[in-house]
Amino acid sequence: MRDPIVDVGCQMNRRHFFSKLSLGIGSAALASLVGCGPSSNEMAAKTTLQGVLSSPHLTPKARRVIYLFQSGGPSQLELFDYKPTLQSMRGEDLPESIRMGQRLTGMTAFQDSLPLASSIYSFSQHGSSGTWMSELLPYTSKIVDDLCIVRSMYTEAINHDPAITFFQTGSQLPGRPSIGAWLSYGLGSANEDLPTFCVLLSRGLQRPQPIYSRLWGNGFLAALHQGVKFGAGAEPVLYLNNPPGLDATDRRSMLQQLDRLNEMHYQTSGDPAIQSRIAQYEMAYRMQTSVPDITDLSDEPESTFELYGEAARTPGTYAANCLLARRLAERDVRFIQLYHMGWDQHGNLPHDIALQCKDTDQASAALVTDLKQRGLLDDTLVIWGGEFGRTNYSQGELTEINYGRDHHPRCFTLWMAGGGVKSGLTYGATDEFGYNITENPVHVHDFQATVLHLLGIEHERLTYRHQGRRFRLTDVHGHVVQDLLA
Repeated sequence: MRDPIVDVGCQMNRRHFFSKLSLGIGSAALASLVGCGPSSNEMAAKTTLQGVLSSPHLTPKARRVIYLFQSGGPSQLELFDYKPTLQSMRGEDLPESIRMGQRLTGMTAFQDSLPLASSIYSFSQHGSSGTWMSELLPYTSKIVDDLCIVRSMYTEAINHDPAITFFQTGSQLPGRPSIGAWLSYGLGSANEDLPTFCVLLSRGLQRPQPIYSRLWGNGFLAALHQGVKFGAGAEPVLYLNNPPGLDATDRRSMLQQLDRLNEMHYQTSGDPAIQSRIAQYEMAYRMQTSVPDITDLSDEPESTFELYGEAARTPGTYAANCLLARRLAERDVRFIQLYHMGWDQHGNLPHDIALQCKDTDQASAALVTDLKQRGLLDDTLVIWGGEFGRTNYSQGELTEINYGRDHHPRCFTLWMAGGGVKSGLTYGATDEFGYNITENPVHVHDFQATVLHLLGIEHERLTYRHQGRRFRLTDVHGHVVQDLLA
């Protein structure tokens, strides 16, 4: 009886051959028919490790990114953008000359007035740069000379879902690849035992805005480029462990048989998604060793937990995820995405933002400090920020100690550190009311173009053809903000 795997190689007809050729893999298919050239397994492994760019367009200043995304929209007026005018005009209505008819959300559009609300928290200057920082950020205040603070970010999106999707994918509509997926597609992996793109989640308040898995999705790119989520339980990556009764030898044998079946399917269909499937199975097998090693904190000294805080001992906390991000960066994971939920403070803001800062301030500063101590900050870009800012007026009733703030896309703040950005820089400015940008506006697409530039990519040249047009992370917009580059 003939071996079906040998037999399947003889079943390629003229239509199949030219179909494969049109997909750009005809030569590999022909080579496999005559018994030479790489197998789809080998091609999949190569695809996993290497991106479509044979080399970066530019000399990269960063090898990897750790993106500390603060979901919900942190209030820049409580944290970074000091506005004494709001104190002197507290309770007065926002002047129409400042608002200029700009749209509001449905939560405040029908308020009788928009009373200006100054922060109840004090600001002071820090570092040799003299940067103004809130008392809510005592740890971040100590590292201001390592930060590049952008106070003039802006976006078009005014609600959470489209705003977060815009930051992560370059489009307000779902379905596009995330920034981490684009980097995986373009640059590939620097570690064959861990995913190129890892995702960590934490939450602050009890009912935060939800986070969706499509935010780290691959969109129309191959599935191997999507982010891999790490959880806080006994099984950090789901379905990675062997089922009961199956050991490593059994798993290896199973994968070999599965590879043979996928090889048969690939030879007859030429579907490149099969390569992605093979690569993902192989990566999962290698991760059975690498993931337990990286999530085991027993080799960390006490000084690490003193730096990051006691919460770093508890899996799933923001502090623990910051520490895990450093461990992933040490192993050359290309893109590490943290999402911390709970910044959507429409009411009771003074109380809730203090809790959020308690969760995040020490660990964020610790991550920058830790990377710097280990010589990793120079080629690791750290980003901290949310999807938009908060209004300078109160949503609902304004009292001496309590108020809330609505969404504000017109101006907000994020900071970066390491990875080729200038340190000790505060870039951009807003008006005395903290409502409009007055100097150096930075759009979301400009930010994305700048991040890609730091990684050696010209944003206009990293494209993917889909449904008859070429797509890119920055769509048809964006420019590199040269003033931010060291």
